[in-house]
Amino acid sequence: MEELWSKAQTKSQIIERSGSKFNSALDMELALRDAETRLQTGGGLLGKKGLSLGDVMGNNNNINSTTTIAMSVNPFLWRGALETINFMPLSSADQLGGTIITDWYSTEDNQNERCKLNIFITGKSLKTENLRVVSFCQEFKNPSWINKKINLENDIKIENAILNKAKKLKLQSS
Repeated sequence: MEELWSKAQTKSQIIERSGSKFNSALDMELALRDAETRLQTGGGLLGKKGLSLGDVMGNNNNINSTTTIAMSVNPFLWRGALETINFMPLSSADQLGGTIITDWYSTEDNQNERCKLNIFITGKSLKTENLRVVSFCQEFKNPSWINKKINLENDIKIENAILNKAKKLKLQSS
């Protein structure tokens, strides 16, 4: 844990280094909690470095820059997913890869609990098997965020909401 804080001397520097989206001037404690979580997880799903074509191909050198790897996904599932979760802040969205990752989200009524979603769209057709939602929730227990058990029923409810929205979008486009 001490290693996380070794590069920063002040609370403001810790928050700045983490990339926290919370304003430390408004709520220093919330910004510090978010900063700690971001620093512990490496800044995202794939860490600070991310994933390169060289990592996938097993060769970090001499990659032909014109190489394109694309995966087509169903446009109605894509739009349906984005519209269904439009109240949540996005961390990343990759339409070619069919991946949507939200940032942590808390409601005004319950700021001691936060959740985020990973949505995966894996095919061209508008089918249930081409959509997967994985949720992560945490509860704040002073002084840290504690992971809660994943609620598979909620993941299915979100998948169904996305599928219903996608079907409506497809009908509207006909």
